Amino acid sequence: MNSEEEDPLFLPAVTKGPYQNDQRNTKQTANYHLQNPGDDIKNVQEKRPEIEMEDSPLIYRISDATPIHLTLFFAMQQALLSLSPSLAVSLLAAEYACAEHDEDFKSRLLSSTLFMNGITTLLMNTIGVRLPLYQGASADYVAPLVAMTAIDKDRCNMTTTFFNVTSNTTETVAVNEDDVIIYHIQTLQGSLMLTGLIHFLVGATGLVGILLRFIGPVTIVPTILLIGIYMVSAVTKFAQVHWGITCMTCAIAIVMSLYLSNYNMPIPVWNRKKSCHVIRYPFHQVFAILIAIVIGWVVSIIMTESGVFDSATSVKDRLYYARTDARSYVITNAKWFQFPYPGQFGMIRFSINAFVGFFIATIVSILDSIGDYYACATTCRVPPPPSHAVNRGIVVEGLCTTLSGAVGCGHGTTTYGGNIGAISLTKVASRHLFVCLSLVYILFGIIGKFSAVFITIPHPVLGGALIIMIGMFNGVVLSNLQSVDLSSTRNSAIIGTSLLVGLIMPHWIERYPNTVNTGNPEADDILKMLLGNPNMVGAILSCFLDNTVPGTPEERGIAAWQTTEKDSVPSGKYQEGFEIYKPWQPLRMANARIMKYVPFMPNPEKPESERHLSADMGRRKSLVHTIPMGH
Repeated sequence: MNSEEEDPLFLPAVTKGPYQNDQRNTKQTANYHLQNPGDDIKNVQEKRPEIEMEDSPLIYRISDATPIHLTLFFAMQQALLSLSPSLAVSLLAAEYACAEHDEDFKSRLLSSTLFMNGITTLLMNTIGVRLPLYQGASADYVAPLVAMTAIDKDRCNMTTTFFNVTSNTTETVAVNEDDVIIYHIQTLQGSLMLTGLIHFLVGATGLVGILLRFIGPVTIVPTILLIGIYMVSAVTKFAQVHWGITCMTCAIAIVMSLYLSNYNMPIPVWNRKKSCHVIRYPFHQVFAILIAIVIGWVVSIIMTESGVFDSATSVKDRLYYARTDARSYVITNAKWFQFPYPGQFGMIRFSINAFVGFFIATIVSILDSIGDYYACATTCRVPPPPSHAVNRGIVVEGLCTTLSGAVGCGHGTTTYGGNIGAISLTKVASRHLFVCLSLVYILFGIIGKFSAVFITIPHPVLGGALIIMIGMFNGVVLSNLQSVDLSSTRNSAIIGTSLLVGLIMPHWIERYPNTVNTGNPEADDILKMLLGNPNMVGAILSCFLDNTVPGTPEERGIAAWQTTEKDSVPSGKYQEGFEIYKPWQPLRMANARIMKYVPFMPNPEKPESERHLSADMGRRKSLVHTIPMGH
């Protein structure tokens, strides 16, 4: 938007942003001390990044405090934008736990998910990487759950044996359905907590830089793409309830987000300068998926009230989950307030199968989040994050993944790219906004009625939303290949082979489960889990081939992810500098010499501006600015 011709989006009491009053072309150089040991003052000054005002600056920068009414408005906008992916991940986790028909449990699980989304977002914006980022339920953790669901089809039919003293015999009885659900959630809890600890240690020890030496786009693309491809069975389960509603929901989202992407919707607003007038803003594109869900939901209500689904009276009927009145009791039974807490589902258990799947998901999530950090810095017109900020962000994600496991969410959290795209559209990057967003999600998690309402979304509506969300997710994944030489036979062979084998092995295990027979049932289960996890098979094969088959760093795309120290001190059109990455800490602690040995804290002798993992990683998220979803 041109700030001289159009008003800032939805600013009824503000005619200009705080940094739009003076847009001179003069360059303003920030006084950052970018020195190396032994460098003189002259060399230090030559390495300072230039920070100059842009022709179209942000309305609110990262460190700006927004007016309270605008803060609440934009926080709700960001909250609604990222609600759908969290709902989908939570429902898929509930399905693995055999709670497919237990609406009350799904409502409770969704409350835990939303609550932890808020906690993680709050910590990320205050002590983490300190960029305006939203942390939501990670789809990376769903693929192993879907794989385990396909392999262990009898997991919901658990039995137990006991000795009958009266008859002097051993009897076998079926385990109560509620106990089966709790048992599976408990096994996910212990596995996720251990995975989160590993995630935490990767950031705390600075191992991220080492990972980037061996893992590049040729490894990442097949690994993450297999997650999206393998989700086809889960999406089909929702969509097949009513293909008409599913296709309509998907078509509405496609039309609004793609066909009308170049059209800005006229929206009436009011401010003191122009009174009532109309501005244009791509509202339909930012909220395409949410609007599609609402319209699909309304159509389902109309069809339900008109008697189209009257024949579906039980959960065994295919159209039952297309009705909007079939599960209204969930809202009635839900508590107004429920506080998710560690251990709310009882004793924590451990599953080696779940741990192996979550471990691969954690590595993928770490690398994906790093790319989002750099993409967010580019969007917010600030220098790329220094290594201590990246490490601190990974620390927070690991810590909160551990907490998510303790609470019983069944999945970890990761950065949502769709919210970064919303920043580029709204021109509002204030960190205060995302702190408010985190508080909104914490309230969502505590208010039980809120989660219950979204649990009643008709399945075909959710299926249509999942089609467009996962389709966009796959597109963002493929954008990682922009730094890879696709004309190279080496790269094409590695990527293609990894994708094929990653699909063949899970299909083989699912179709012929008895082929794996070592004589040890526990070993058989572990092998089935390893071979049946598509992204794990693809990750191992692609990483092995990429690091053993000869190829230059430029050909492999790793050169774009690993810049030299000299290249990582950029100059350009920035509106803020490296000070935004500094966490609050007492002056004595900040100047302590021991801090230079802590990878996730600024070095008192060697400022953060010289310690980058990669200044170019934001390029691999170029599509994220136009896609309204989380990944």
